Amino acid sequence: MMYEIPSSRTFAAVVKALIAASICLMSGASSVACNIPVFRYALERWQPDSCELILYHQGPLDPDQQNLLEQLKKQQTDRSNDTPSSLTLSNLASPTPAHANLLHSVRSATNQDISEPYLVVRMKLGKGRVVNGWHGPLSDAIEVGIMESPVRRELSKRLLSGHSVVWLVVRGDNKTSSPTKTRDLNAKARLALDASFLWLSTNLQLPEGIGLPGSELHSETPLLLKFSVLEIDRKDVKETFLINLFSALQPEATDRGEDLIVPVFGRGRALEVIPASVLTAPLIKDLTTFLSGPCSCQVKEQNPGFDLLMSVDWNTKLFGKGNAPPPVRSDRDRLNQKPELLTIPPGN
Repeated sequence: MMYEIPSSRTFAAVVKALIAASICLMSGASSVACNIPVFRYALERWQPDSCELILYHQGPLDPDQQNLLEQLKKQQTDRSNDTPSSLTLSNLASPTPAHANLLHSVRSATNQDISEPYLVVRMKLGKGRVVNGWHGPLSDAIEVGIMESPVRRELSKRLLSGHSVVWLVVRGDNKTSSPTKTRDLNAKARLALDASFLWLSTNLQLPEGIGLPGSELHSETPLLLKFSVLEIDRKDVKETFLINLFSALQPEATDRGEDLIVPVFGRGRALEVIPASVLTAPLIKDLTTFLSGPCSCQVKEQNPGFDLLMSVDWNTKLFGKGNAPPPVRSDRDRLNQKPELLTIPPGN
């Protein structure tokens, strides 16, 4: 299980990026106001980013390898038709220049021989970044859960049932030089989540005007302010893809044995990977208020976060087979909007 993701992510940079993300609120005189909460707008209208799977091979695949390939194809087919992803077979005897360069970079990163058939997963990681989210033997692809795993099945179930934000918690490894300190940090973060959920359940309110022109809902999913925690055991082999992905984004916190907390909303969009040492009740409240407030700039790429790979046909689940999702607001609409910056308390 090998990754090639930039690891220079500090939470100071995360906070800066989140503060820079504007929440576009309409002026009172505007006729195209949109008061749909961010999490619901994302669920109904933001199509998940595509991904690219490249399989390097030489000669025909044997029956077992072909079966694994068919499983990957099915998982891709199960995704929304509006999320085009691709699976390309690249013959090692005559790869395209682009595939040859990619394989060379993978070999340089691993510094070891690569046995074929070998799979490389290319995915978006925020605005303008495409990375090798995973690469390894085809035989490992299903087991590590590239596009499907028990946690992601439960995650999609909760989001489709009306959960506003699901907080994934990847449990840290307490086998560190300071296990007591790490346990205290992790326990403090979990208490902050529990306390914040209690406060939010009694103090947070949905925006006014939902259902009026410009703020219509289009699916039968209940509109709720509901928050939950979904834990991931770091030793769970079936969740290897998610665990390694999140760990690669916070390597120092991972090495310290800290829990990693990831707020997920919409169609599996992860807002950020937050170390336990940084998570506080005020930060949880601010992020939740942001996601529960009137919809942000409707261009998904202008918002923080990245899409998890999930084998879910969101459009069919939300609107029924053959029905198109509602349109994203037009550029003309957005030009009439005035940005208001989100203020988030600084982290460590």
